[in-house]
Amino acid sequence: MEKAVVLVLVSGGVDSTTLLHYVVKELGRDVKALTILYGQKHSKEIECSTYQCNLLGVPFEIIDLSLLAPYFSSSSLVGKEEVPNVVEVMGDPQPSTYVPNRNMLFLALAAAYAENLGIQEVYYGAQKHDLYGYWDTTPQFLQALNDVFSLNRKNGIQILAPFVDYTKTDVVRKGLELGVDYAHTWSDYFGREKASRHSATSAERLKAFAELGIEDPLEYEDD
Repeated sequence: MEKAVVLVLVSGGVDSTTLLHYVVKELGRDVKALTILYGQKHSKEIECSTYQCNLLGVPFEIIDLSLLAPYFSSSSLVGKEEVPNVVEVMGDPQPSTYVPNRNMLFLALAAAYAENLGIQEVYYGAQKHDLYGYWDTTPQFLQALNDVFSLNRKNGIQILAPFVDYTKTDVVRKGLELGVDYAHTWSDYFGREKASRHSATSAERLKAFAELGIEDPLEYEDD
């Protein structure tokens, strides 16, 4: 019997890349991947998502929503405001890197795309953040969104987030078990040629690797 295809949202970061490998290798699912451009400064992550999909032989689509960037401009990931460093986001429950309703929009679009293709499961890489948090990565958000999609009378879509209760360290540990090449992932929000250890997202992944006693294979401008 042919395996059902599932849709995985892939950004090129640690979480979604690990998720992609997990769904392909551990769950043994046939996968179609979806990557979304939305005008983010750190668009280098798209190169990484392309690399990982090609490595796994996963067909993928890139949807360009960059024309909508002005509608996300309150976020420092998109607008003129400078992306904060790790110290500036400490203790902030919703830092300036929050993109208004990003996961809601992306998952709604992914669900529509999945339904159009006859796919019933959509995976995304939500996980517990060590240094800061976003409401649209929480178990409560996941449950509420699935409650909404359950209203579909014919073609139900389920949103799955296997790492929603994982820390970043848990995610990296799982990825290393699966043989993920983290040198081809991108976490830094600054949008420079090389990642910076002062970026909150870089600090988060560096902490995860350090807790596992392993050096992050990504090259940093602060080295």
